[in-house]
Amino acid sequence: MSESVELVTDFSEVDKQEFRIQNESFQEKLAEEDLILSAYVSRNDDVLPRTLDLHVEKGSTIADVTYGKGNFWTNVNLNDYEVYASDLDPGKSPSGYPVDCRDLPYEDNSLDAIVLDPPYREGFFRQNKDMLATGDEEHDRFRKAYSNGEVLDTKGSKYHQAVLDLYWEAGIEAHRVLKEDGTLIVKTQDEVSSNTQELTHIQITNFYEKELDLYTKDLFVVVRLGKPAVSGMNNQVHARKNHSYFLVYEMNTNDPVNVLYDD
Repeated sequence: MSESVELVTDFSEVDKQEFRIQNESFQEKLAEEDLILSAYVSRNDDVLPRTLDLHVEKGSTIADVTYGKGNFWTNVNLNDYEVYASDLDPGKSPSGYPVDCRDLPYEDNSLDAIVLDPPYREGFFRQNKDMLATGDEEHDRFRKAYSNGEVLDTKGSKYHQAVLDLYWEAGIEAHRVLKEDGTLIVKTQDEVSSNTQELTHIQITNFYEKELDLYTKDLFVVVRLGKPAVSGMNNQVHARKNHSYFLVYEMNTNDPVNVLYDD
C-alpha cells in the first residue's frame, strides 16, 4: 500500500509554470503545398530558392562563383543571406574584376555555401572563338549567358573532358574555401558528345565523392518549360535533353556512399 501524500492547500508560493505540460517531441506537419520536391517543370530562378530553403541556413555566407547575368537570384531575398558574386567576364562580375571559379579570392574555410554553374556544353570550349556554341537560337542564348565570347583556357583538355575538368578543378577550389560543414550547389546538364552519351551529373558525383570526400545530399531536376529547338537534325539517335540538375554536396570525411569504385 502506497504511503499517503499530504495535500498542498496553499499555492501562493508556487509558480504556475510548474503545472505546464509541453509536448517536446511534437513537430508541426508540413502541408502538401509546402513540400519541396525533387523535380520541377520550371526555371532555375524558381528552383534555386527552394534549394537554398532546404539546404542553406538563413544568414549563411554564400558565393556565386559563376554569376553570369544573375538570373539564379531573381527570386531570392538577398537579405536572408550574405551573398557574394563573381564571374570570369568582368562585364558580368559585380565587382568588375574577372574571377576564375578555379582560383577564387576567398580565404580557406571561409564560406558556408557556394553556387557553381559553369558552361556544361563542350561547344563553349572550342579553341576557335568564332565557333563557340554556335547554332540555333537556343545555342545563342546559352552563349550569351555562359560565355564572354573568348576562348577559355582548358589547360589542354578537349571536348567533353574539358567540361569535366572545369567542374573538377572548380570543385577542388570550392572544397578549399568552404567551411567544414559547407554546402556546394552545382548546376549541370548531361550531354551527347561525339555521338556518345555523357552523364555529366554522375561523372561529377564520382569525382566529388571519391576525390573530395563530398557527400551528395540532394538532387533537383529542372525540366524546361518549352521544347528544345531543332536545327539541322536528320536522324535522331539520343533523346533530346530537356532537363538539367541542381546537385547539392556537403563537406564530409566519410567514405563515398553514392558511387562504387575499385581502389
